Formats: sequence, structure tokens, C-alpha cells
Amino acid sequence: MSGPEPTSKPKLRASGKKDSWLFAFVCWLATWSSVVVLIVLLGAVTYQAVGWLDWQFLTSFDSRRPEKAGILSGILGTVWLIGLTGLFSVPIGIGAAIYLEEYAPDTFLTRMIRTNLANLAGVPSIVYGILGLTAFVRMFGLFGPEGYLSRALGISIEGFFWSEHYNGYLIPLPFGRVVMAGAMTLTLLILPVIIIASQEALRGVPPSIRHASLALGATRWQTIWYQVLPASIPGIMTGVILSISRAIGETAPLVMLGAMTFVYFAPGDVDSLSYVAEHPEGLVKAPFDTFTAIPIQIFNWVRQAKAEFKNVAAAGIVVLLFILLLLNAVAVYLRYRSSRHLHW
Repeated sequence: MSGPEPTSKPKLRASGKKDSWLFAFVCWLATWSSVVVLIVLLGAVTYQAVGWLDWQFLTSFDSRRPEKAGILSGILGTVWLIGLTGLFSVPIGIGAAIYLEEYAPDTFLTRMIRTNLANLAGVPSIVYGILGLTAFVRMFGLFGPEGYLSRALGISIEGFFWSEHYNGYLIPLPFGRVVMAGAMTLTLLILPVIIIASQEALRGVPPSIRHASLALGATRWQTIWYQVLPASIPGIMTGVILSISRAIGETAPLVMLGAMTFVYFAPGDVDSLSYVAEHPEGLVKAPFDTFTAIPIQIFNWVRQAKAEFKNVAAAGIVVLLFILLLLNAVAVYLRYRSSRHLHW
């Protein structure tokens, strides 16, 4: 009755070892094959960019001739775009996460909001481009000479003045294809990711921290501000910077918004600190000026007929990768620096 057992156990152990070895080999192959493909791609792009990526390329505007084409307008446009995106998305995202985790009751509405946030994080970026085109570029057709308000009220609303000190500068309504519309669209794109990452970071703080603070007489606000937020900063900062890194590389929403491909100027003509000192109104005009960005310039160069533009595009890709790697390095450093002082 007990004869087969001594022989079946070694067979099972041998089969288990074989399956374990095979599983480990498949995982190893998946990891290193992706690394090899990445190294080959980076090597090919870097090889193409050699001789084209120099100081003249970084400090020049775009040109019809590949040897004179530069990426300065893309860099300045990206700086404005991402600066405004961070200004809008970070406070809104972190504030929404704090409310959902610390204050909101567990009702059907809050559960539905959390579920929709998770779904919105996976929506293709081109959908956000269509939404931004309708909401921010055209503003649902409300303004302008042919807008609904003009036809209903009999007056044409074309914009509003910022101040007489800026020569009566008119901020257009609707915004049109300007930096502000692009920044608001990218804000919608990364906001769900920032909220979810911040929620996870807040959820990771042990409940005993909150209980101890409340037991000592602190209010809920003091507990969140002095205990929970400092403890969750590493996770929040990592989520924010990785989200902004994604926004920098996005092309589809900006193409849908109609960002310009060939730009020979900076937004608001602000291309140096000396210009800002002489013309401070440029800082007001820049968010409502037309723009381009690094991914858009790369997209335009790749489509050019001249073969030399492929090298120019490779140089632009190297610049974009450098900015992304720099941001990721900052995220890793901030996470390490903040988590060093945590002792749970």
C-alpha cells in the first residue's frame, strides 16, 4: 500500500526543481533581452547624433537647413509647458489625495471617484488631446465673434486685458493653440497618476503614527501636516516627478492641440534673463503665446525629406533622454534623502 510513495516524492522534487529553473531562466531572458534592445537603440541614436549635438544645436532656433537647425525653441517651450503643468497639477493632485485618504467618508460617491481615477490613469493620451482641444483651445465655442455668447448676447468677447502697464495686452478667449492650453491638457493627463501615487504614499504611513499624534492632543490637520505628510513625501515626490517625466515625452496630445512644428522664437520672446530684465511683460505674454516642444520638434525633423534631418532628430532624442534621466535621478535622490530620516 505504501510502496509508490518513496519513489513519487523524489520525482516531484525533481520536477519542481526543473520547473523552478525554467521559470528563472524565462525571467532572466525577459529581463536581459529588454536591456539589450534598449542598449542597441540608445547606441544607434547616440551614433547618429555624433557630430550634430553641439553647443550651436542647443542654443539655436530651428532652421530649414539641417546644419543650422537647433532645439532652443523646443527647450524653452518645454520649460514653460512643464512649469505650468507642475504648477497646476501638483497642488491639485496632492490636495485631492489628502482629501480622499484623510477626510472623505467611505461612501458610494468616493468609491466611484477612486475607481474612475484608476480608469483615467489608463486612458490613451490622444483622448486627453481631444479633450484639451475642445475645452481649452476652443473653449466649447463660447467665445469669439462666432461664439455662442456672441450670438446669444449680441456682444463679441475676444479676450480680457491684463493691465495698462503691459500696453493693453489682450489675453485671447478662447485661448487657442498656446502654452496655457497645452499645460492644462497635460495637467489633465498626469493628474490621475499624481493622485493615485499620493494616495498610495499616504496609505503607506502606519496608522499608529496618526493614533499617537491624536492621542497627544494634536488636531487632524496638525497630524496630517506635521506627521503624515513628511512621512509620505518620498512616495509623493517620486510619483510627481515620474508623472512630469511622462508629460515631457508626450507627443500625441500636443499634436492634437496643434502645437507648431517650426518655431523661430521663444514663448513671449523670453529667450534670456537679460530680456526679462528689460521686458518683464514677456513673462505675462509667454503663457498665451504659440509654442513648440522637444517631442514636437523631433516629430517634425523625422518627417523631413532631407536625410540629414534624421541626425538632427537623433540629437534631439539624446537631449530629451538626458532631461528624462536627469528628472528620474532627481526622483531617486529625493526619495533616498527623505526616507533616510524615517524611523518606524
